[in-house]
Amino acid sequence: MDFERARWRMVEEQLRRRDIRDERVLEAMGVVPRHLFVPRAWRPHAYDDTPLPLGVEQTISQPYIVAFMCEQALLAPGDRVFELGSGSGYQAAVLAQMGQEVYTIEIDTVLCAKAAGNLRDAGYPEVRLRAGDGYHGWPEAAPFQAILLTAAPQWIPPPLQEQLAEGGSLLAPLGRINQELIRLRRRGGRFERESLLPVRFVRMMGEVAGDESEPGNGE
Repeated sequence: MDFERARWRMVEEQLRRRDIRDERVLEAMGVVPRHLFVPRAWRPHAYDDTPLPLGVEQTISQPYIVAFMCEQALLAPGDRVFELGSGSGYQAAVLAQMGQEVYTIEIDTVLCAKAAGNLRDAGYPEVRLRAGDGYHGWPEAAPFQAILLTAAPQWIPPPLQEQLAEGGSLLAPLGRINQELIRLRRRGGRFERESLLPVRFVRMMGEVAGDESEPGNGE
């Protein structure tokens, strides 16, 4: 399969012809070899406009959602980014290709090990990756100009809000069945919340799953 041509078509037909306008996002997704981040059996579909299974009840998001989240994070070159839910490592690679300083956590240890291999093989060893529950973020590297959640909680963990830099953006899919992708922006110590689009992500696991009560964030 001609992966390079498939990747070009992905960028032109799935991203540019829709509403993705950030050239840094488009360029990065035209470079990162997505086929190296999906199981071998699914590689012929690596550049299709669809999520793909990774095993352990996890998926790699469809390319459009990856591009949309990277664009809506409102990043400047060199910004420090925290990603909760490494998955295959693909979105972290796109962010690194854009020139961001990337920290990413994956709760599933098997998937985390695979993501580490994928990032190494694809040429992104600079991404900081570790296994663990992302509920508490990565405090020693905070604050972050952007925080991206690729798994859906019912509410945003307070430690993640605390680690968002002034003026930064936090993107998260909220809800169980009817999910919406929201963006929080930190301004003057307050959080402004905006709904972006309906989505469907896997459920966030770990400490957040044990408490269904919302602490009143971002309203």
